[in-house]
Amino acid sequence: AMRAWVLLSAVLWCLPGEKIYVKVHQNSPVLTCMDFQLAKKEIVDPTYLWIGPNEKILTGNNRINITKTGQLMVKDFLEPLSGLYTCTLSYKTVKGETQEEKTVKKRYDFMVFAYREPDYSYQMAVRFTTKSCIGRYNDMLFRVLKKILDNLVSDLSCHVIEPSYKCHSVEIPEHGLIHELFIAFQVNPFAPGWKGACNGSADCEDITNHNILQARDRIEEFFRSQAYIFYHNFNKPLPAMHFVDHSFQVVRLDSCRPGFGKNEGLHSNCASCCVVCSPGTFSPDVDVTCQTCISVLIYGAKSCPTSNKNRQYED
Repeated sequence: AMRAWVLLSAVLWCLPGEKIYVKVHQNSPVLTCMDFQLAKKEIVDPTYLWIGPNEKILTGNNRINITKTGQLMVKDFLEPLSGLYTCTLSYKTVKGETQEEKTVKKRYDFMVFAYREPDYSYQMAVRFTTKSCIGRYNDMLFRVLKKILDNLVSDLSCHVIEPSYKCHSVEIPEHGLIHELFIAFQVNPFAPGWKGACNGSADCEDITNHNILQARDRIEEFFRSQAYIFYHNFNKPLPAMHFVDHSFQVVRLDSCRPGFGKNEGLHSNCASCCVVCSPGTFSPDVDVTCQTCISVLIYGAKSCPTSNKNRQYED
């Protein structure tokens, strides 16, 4: 809601210095070269001069649309288009009695940033009972479980990565000492060939995030059904190796594409967004933090052209 308010405000009001966030490959909101008070008055001979990032004078082209009334919109917004947009409004005041003219100038600043939605993946954990911490059956269960989960989500271009397990002895009140497998794994939407699911879409994270949410729901339902089968079939004894009811845990992990990062302090109105790394920072991988690099002069840098000595994490 806050982000929508910022965009709406930028269209209807001129908020000097306000930060505006534009999703990559979307059109920017309309930036108006006028404040709300002035918009209610008669303006004589207005002229508008827009200066974009890198202090270049902006003129209308196939990407930048500037109307005769000084409104600006940037189409198909990309990382290098981020930065300071400044408009200077010049107009005249004319005294009725003397017809004396006076030129007035006003400047309006907009900080505009490209952003992406974060890429989602999920860290999951479950527990299974076992007869013993020794023997090959634990490893067999682990491999079979991974194969089942992979098959469950493969049509969504998702897969299980970094699976691991440990066997522990657990003392349970009124049940004594039992052995349990503590199993952990990640699920992400980047299985081999995942780009085929994008169907040529530029904003593929919308598709991959939708897929990983479906994958999460399927896996959750799978373990819920395991618990139902074992704990509602009273006529049969529980097998030695079975899912421990209520042991399923899941947490979402966010990552950003190279050149983007999260910074709640700097971008409080878009705290959940992966915002383009500003000049002086870069992000070479899928981390969520832009790192400091004083020699970077552009938005969206994916590398630092200096030695490792000058690299440190952004505060």
